[in-house]
Amino acid sequence: MLNLADNLSQSIDALRQHKLRAVLTTIGLTMGVATLITVMTIVQGANVYVEQKIARLGTDVFQIAKIPFIVTDFNEVIKALKYKDLHMEDTHAIAEGCPDCSLVGASVSGTARAQYRDKEMTDISFIGHTPTMADIDSRTVLQGRYFTDSEDQRSAYVCLIGDDLAQQLFGGASALGQIIRLDNQEFTVVGTMERIGSVLGQDQDNFVIVPMNTYLRMRGTRSSITIQVKAAEGAAFANAQDEARLVLRARRHILLGASEDFFIGTKDSYISLWQSISSAFFAVFIMVSSISAVVGGIVIMNVMLVSVTERTKEIGIRRAMGATQQDIMHQFLSESVLQCLAGGAIGILFGFLCALGLRTFTSFPASVQTWVAILGLVLSSIIGLFFGIYPATRAAKLDPVVALRTE
Repeated sequence: MLNLADNLSQSIDALRQHKLRAVLTTIGLTMGVATLITVMTIVQGANVYVEQKIARLGTDVFQIAKIPFIVTDFNEVIKALKYKDLHMEDTHAIAEGCPDCSLVGASVSGTARAQYRDKEMTDISFIGHTPTMADIDSRTVLQGRYFTDSEDQRSAYVCLIGDDLAQQLFGGASALGQIIRLDNQEFTVVGTMERIGSVLGQDQDNFVIVPMNTYLRMRGTRSSITIQVKAAEGAAFANAQDEARLVLRARRHILLGASEDFFIGTKDSYISLWQSISSAFFAVFIMVSSISAVVGGIVIMNVMLVSVTERTKEIGIRRAMGATQQDIMHQFLSESVLQCLAGGAIGILFGFLCALGLRTFTSFPASVQTWVAILGLVLSSIIGLFFGIYPATRAAKLDPVVALRTE
C-alpha cells in the first residue's frame, strides 16, 4: 500500500496532466463555497449593522410610546391609534415615581422646511427634545453645545442640526451662531451633531433638534410624545421598566389584568426581532448556497467518472504492477478532495474580497470570521469525499485483465 505522501504526489501529477479539466471541475465548487461565504458574511455583517445603526439605544435605555415600536400586526397599529396620547405630564410623573430611573426625557418629531439665505431643504426631520435627552440620546454633539433648561423653559428659538443640514446649508463653513428659518421661524444654531450615515438607504443626518417647549409652541400639544428613560446605574433594568409601567397604568386608570395602552421598546427588542427575521433569511440563503455546492460536487463526480473511463488502461497497468484496490481508491479520492479543497480555498478568497469590497466602499461592517473560513474548507472536504466515493470505488473494482485490454 502506498504511503500518504506518494498517494498525494500521484494525485497531483494526474491533475497536472489534465489542467483544463481540473480547473473546470474546481470552478463549480468555487462558486458554491463563494456563495456560502458571501451569504454568511452578509448575514453576520447585517447583525452587526443592526446593532450599531438601527438599535442605537443604550443597553440601559428604554422608550415608551403610544404606537408599538415593532410592528408585526398592522391591526395592532390601527388599534393603538385610538389610545390616549402621551404628554409631558406623563414624563414628569415617571421622573417622580421611578426611583430606578436616573434620567427621564421626551422626544417628538415631525417634518419641516429649513432655509438659509437662498438655500432651502424640504422634508427634514423636525425633532423636539427635553434637555435631559443630551445624556440619553445616542447622537453626539460635534461642535457647539446642547440647549439648556432655561432655554427650554422659555421656549427659546435655538437648535442643533445634523451633518447633512450643516453641509447643504453652510457648505462646510461653521454653522454656530448662524440664523436659519424653520417653517418661517428664525432659529439660532447652537450646535451641530456628529455624522451618523445612512441606515438601510435612509439618511439619518437630515434633522434639526429644538427644545421641547419650543416644538410644542409651534406645533401644539396634540402630538403624542415618546418618553425616553435611562435606568439608574447599578439598578436592575427590568425594575426601572416595571416602575415606569406602574406609574403610567395608574395615571391612565388601567385595571389589574387589563392590557396596557402604551408600548415599551428596548435595544434587545429591536435586535431580537431582527434576529428572528434574519434567521429565516439565513436558512434560505444557506439552502441556496448549499444547493450550489452540491451541484459543484455532482460536476466533480461526473468529471471523475469520465476520468476513470479515460484512464482505464492506466488503472489496469497499476493493478498489474501490484497496486491494490485500496491504492486505486485512495488515489481517486485524493484527486477529488484536492480539487474540492482548491475550489473551497478559492471560494473563501472570493468571500474575503467581497467582504473587503463591502467594508471599503460602503458603511456595511462586513467581515469573514475564521470559523466561517474553516466551515468552507470542511464543507469542501466533505463534498470531495462524498462525491468522490462512487468514481473511486468504480475505478478500484475494475478487472485488471479487462482494463489492460482497453484501447
